[in-house]
Order: sequence, then C-alpha cells, then structure tokens
Amino acid sequence: MESSPLISIGLPLSLFIIMVGIGMTLTARDFHQVTVKPAGLILGTIAQILVMPLLAFALAWVLQLPPAMAVGLVIIAACPGGTTSNLFTLLAKGNVALSIVLTVSASLITIMSIPLFANFALKLYFGTAQEISLPLGKTVLMLSAIVLLPVAIGMGVKALRPALAARAESVVSIFGGVVLAALIAGIVYGMRDRVVDLLIQAGPAAIALNILGIAVGLLCTRMAGLGSRERLAVATELGIKNGTLGLMVTLTLLQSSDMSVPSAIYGVIMFPIGFLLAAYGRRFVKSSSSPSKTATESSHAAKVG
Repeated sequence: MESSPLISIGLPLSLFIIMVGIGMTLTARDFHQVTVKPAGLILGTIAQILVMPLLAFALAWVLQLPPAMAVGLVIIAACPGGTTSNLFTLLAKGNVALSIVLTVSASLITIMSIPLFANFALKLYFGTAQEISLPLGKTVLMLSAIVLLPVAIGMGVKALRPALAARAESVVSIFGGVVLAALIAGIVYGMRDRVVDLLIQAGPAAIALNILGIAVGLLCTRMAGLGSRERLAVATELGIKNGTLGLMVTLTLLQSSDMSVPSAIYGVIMFPIGFLLAAYGRRFVKSSSSPSKTATESSHAAKVG
C-alpha cells in the first residue's frame, strides 16, 4: 500500500487541501488576540513540540514496543493538531482562536521537529546498521509545501472572499475526516492478517498517549493560572492530532505500513476521547459560569464601580 499512487500523490494532495481549510479559519485578528496574552500559546506549543514526543519515548520504553511501533508512536506524538482539534475545541466551548493559532504555530515548527525526532527514534530503535532514515531536506521541503503554502492560500481566500471561505471551511473539515477514515480503512485492510496483533501492540500506547496529552494540557495550564477556555483549547490541541500528517510521514516518506499503525489507531481513538473531553468542557464551562456565580461577580463589580 505504501508505494501506491493513492499514498504517494493522493495523501499529500489531500493534506494540502486540509491545510487550506485551516488557513481559511485565520485572520490577523486571531493572531493579535492570542499574542496579547501569550501564556497559552507558549505553554501549548512547548507541550506539543517537546513534551508529547518525550511522552511517546517513555511509553515505548515502559510498554516495550517493537521498533516500528515505537517509531510510529514518536511520529504521531510529534505531529501538531489539525482542523479536527479546532472543531473539538469549539464543541468543548474552549478558546477557538487559541486552538487555531496553536495548530498553525505547531504545524510550522514541526516542519523541522518531526524529521529530527523521527530520525532520533529510527537510530534509537533500529540502530545504525539499518539503512532507514527520514531525509531531512526532502521532509522539510514537503512539509513546507503542504503547510506554509496552503495556509497562506487559505488566509488569502478568507481575506478576499470571506463568504466563500465560510462555506468552504466546513466542506474541507468533512473532507479531512473522510480522507483520514479512508486511509485508516485501507491500512487495516492491507494488514488484515495481522491487524489484531498490531492493535494489541500499538493500541494501549496510542490510548495512553492520547489521555496523557490531554492531562498534560489541563494540568500545566491550570498551574499557569489560565482560564477554563484556554485550558480546554490546549488540552484538545494536545489530544486531537493531525493523523493524516502522521500517515503521510510513515507511508510516503518512510514507506512503512507497520510504522503507520500508531497514527492509524490514534486517528480512531482520538474521536471518542475527544467527544468525552468536549462533554466535560461543556459541563465545566457551563458550571463555572453559573447564574449564582455571575450574579456574585456582577455584584462585586458594582461595588468596585
């Protein structure tokens, strides 16, 4: 499956379209609002770029994953959030502007960080005797072409034709979900004889990575004193990843179906866990802004005034 035109051409093209969709949600005002109070952006970016891959290395060691599964887990951990994370942040009543900017900032940085972490993992788990590596120059060029350019195009459409961007945004989000589902189905079918064993090997690690990412997002932002909407945005961004990007790296650049398994499994389990987080967020935000609390705050404001 890894050498088919569907993967080598269709996957990068699909990801390009998805990233255009992210660009169509962005305006200069979004960047301004987040940069005025950058704590959430800084914490979320550091956790996304550094903490998540480190968690993947730790899980691979604790669970004694096979080399291919370990490398695949590190790659999906190093991937940024995608359009789906923005949608789940909206459902959870989190800070959508922060989620969008985190998606873009992490996407830009991972152009460099993904090949670095991937090559370190390949050397760690396969050793120098294996002739397998992620070409740094080619990877940076490809990731730039499917991240920087389409985001710029999307922002241009948003600025020039906002009505068209608003209509196209939902279509692109649906398209992204369909592409991810089709890729996962194709991977499962291609490895149907081994799918149960692979699920046993990589499933617990993918679930643990997802839950730990969300927990890290909630805890570190709470310790930093951020509001509930910002905490939900960071947690969702760490838990809901761009599985399509992980599949592109493992299938197109590394040409390994085994390494793609963690991304495929993660792409499935992040949805039910994401809905649970959204339900928690809706209840939490609602309760934190209850009528009694609002009345107390209004009374206090009146006294101060």
